[in-house]
Amino acid sequence: MKRRILWITSILSSIMTAGAAIFGFVFTNRLMYLKKKDDEFILNREITAKRFDEAWFKVVRKTEKWIDSPNGYPVKAIFLEPLDTNNFVVICHGVTENKINSVKYARLFERLGFNSVVYDHRRHGDSGGKTTSFGHYEKMDLQAVVKAVKNYAGEDAIIGIHGESMGAATTILYAGTLEDQAHFYIADCAFSDFTDQLLYLMKKETPLRTSLAIKLADVFLRVRDGYSMKLVSPREAVSRIEKPVLFIHSLPDDFILPEMTKELYELKKGPKQLKLFEVGPHAQSFNQNAEEYEKTVAEFLHTYKLLPN
Repeated sequence: MKRRILWITSILSSIMTAGAAIFGFVFTNRLMYLKKKDDEFILNREITAKRFDEAWFKVVRKTEKWIDSPNGYPVKAIFLEPLDTNNFVVICHGVTENKINSVKYARLFERLGFNSVVYDHRRHGDSGGKTTSFGHYEKMDLQAVVKAVKNYAGEDAIIGIHGESMGAATTILYAGTLEDQAHFYIADCAFSDFTDQLLYLMKKETPLRTSLAIKLADVFLRVRDGYSMKLVSPREAVSRIEKPVLFIHSLPDDFILPEMTKELYELKKGPKQLKLFEVGPHAQSFNQNAEEYEKTVAEFLHTYKLLPN
């Protein structure tokens, strides 16, 4: 009888172990190799919505650059210089997007007196990199891009960083854990903590209701991609940012909740501003509130005397 119980227990234990291994592998696969939007789809979408001006992009002074990532692959960037100025804003797109989605912001900053740099995150667009890490490795790539901009523009240049969604989280992680080398930061719909964000989406979209699944996936992520979800935490980084930060979110956003931006705003010490739009789902604050969005950015820069002469 005892042998039979031990045999059954052994089988059940093996089944549970195998099940956990399969779950951990599948879960981390979905994170590491998250399905991206097709580059042609993004371009056509932006042209159709009149956010990408083909005629302007064709004639604007621009330079394509390959920037070496400290993670061992090339990052594709485009320096857009419609103005005779050495002031630049680096623009970080969201997950599944690419640099074409950032061009709409380049036009905004052009009107405010800045040239821009748009670039592809790792594993997106033309950049190298095998996995998406939601800000962990991306912050190191941003560091390399900012250094390239500073070397190009000179020490007297005003440099800002604008990030949307994952790009906003990457911006905060860069500024709070690696360097604070820009003069200002704009974080549009950032998550405050990757683990909390995953737990929220898991409860929203699946029957799973326990954090054990996230903890199991984290073990696999450490082995497979070399980092822990706990390291992707803008809430841990934001209090160390000394420069001005403009936090933006749309209240109807149910993908990354606006409460996360409110939390980041409260944790930020020193110069900061918060703008919550009444209209717009996730990452649509600018698309659906273009004039008010630009006015908000202009007032933020004016407040902290960062508008170019």
